[in-house]
Amino acid sequence: MQSLIELSDRTRTLKRNELLKSAGNTDRCAYYVESGSLQVFIIDGGEERTVRFGYTGNLITALDSFMNGRPSDLMIRAVKKTTVKIIAKKSIDAFLEQEENKGMWISVLEDLAVQQLEREIDLHTRSPKARYLRVRARSPRLFQEIPNKYIANYLRMTPETLSRLKKS
Repeated sequence: MQSLIELSDRTRTLKRNELLKSAGNTDRCAYYVESGSLQVFIIDGGEERTVRFGYTGNLITALDSFMNGRPSDLMIRAVKKTTVKIIAKKSIDAFLEQEENKGMWISVLEDLAVQQLEREIDLHTRSPKARYLRVRARSPRLFQEIPNKYIANYLRMTPETLSRLKKS
């Protein structure tokens, strides 16, 4: 992934709660999180629904928009002060024209697809406690980087339920 990051031609620092991407826009960039943390979310019936997080060392984007070139309902917001390196899609596309780089990109996309599928299965079939234990085992760093109210939203439970589960 290091050589992908080197494609960045600019850096942006976001204040807490500042949007990196708003709904209805096309995302033509990927973002490497140098410091801080980001929340990817949608608004559903007036409520936020967290889709994923990104923190130091992660590559993040509104993947649907990035891949298909169309506007997305996904939004990306800084959870706390965050600095990202911005990598233009055209730079990534040029990078991927080199055969030796395609395997790394495919691996990144495969990992992302598996993570999303596991999360979907968890949300549809597991109890709140099982979801909490699974995400804790899979992403222990999440609990160091992201405030509980966002994690609770991501796990589709109230902050109070998450607090009880963490204590037990």
